[in-house]
Amino acid sequence: MAKFKVAVIVGSLRKDSINLKLGKALAKLGQDKFEAKFLSIDLPLFNQDLEANFPEAVTRLKSDISTADAVLFVTPEYNRSMPGPLKNAIDWCSRPYGKNSFAGKPAAICGASAGAIGTACSQASLKSTLSYLDTALMGQPELYLHFTDGLIDGEGNITNDNTKKFLQKFVDSFAVWTAQHANNAVTKAA
Repeated sequence: MAKFKVAVIVGSLRKDSINLKLGKALAKLGQDKFEAKFLSIDLPLFNQDLEANFPEAVTRLKSDISTADAVLFVTPEYNRSMPGPLKNAIDWCSRPYGKNSFAGKPAAICGASAGAIGTACSQASLKSTLSYLDTALMGQPELYLHFTDGLIDGEGNITNDNTKKFLQKFVDSFAVWTAQHANNAVTKAA
């Protein structure tokens, strides 16, 4: 069976982001099931005036999402919502009207935070947006990781066996979800 292509969108632009570390850990755990491609969301602010001539970075992002079998969102929480760069990328990739790159795509949301509930707030607002954009959003299992120093290193190595098992369950569920819904994305794009 061929591996799925998964577009990974990390909601933080920080080089040492704990959500980037989580994303790398999930990609490593899923490497036998999917090829993860981390996408850049370092984009100009959305401006409908630019739709006639999309910025190159936006065109590349839309293409990477369109050619992926599924999308994995890994997000921190900023002020009880999703980060601005993530919302900006979603706005760009859902435009112009009728050219929504997310329509029908299997998707999952997860995230890490230093506090107990941070990513949960972000994920709630992201779920609402992705539902509107017609993604096939995986509901269970949910992944809200309380991140502590040393839990995951910069290469995606997980130091706690229970955390590794928990993350593996999420990855395995996402792979099954993608297999069940990937054809729907192709149908919607046609």
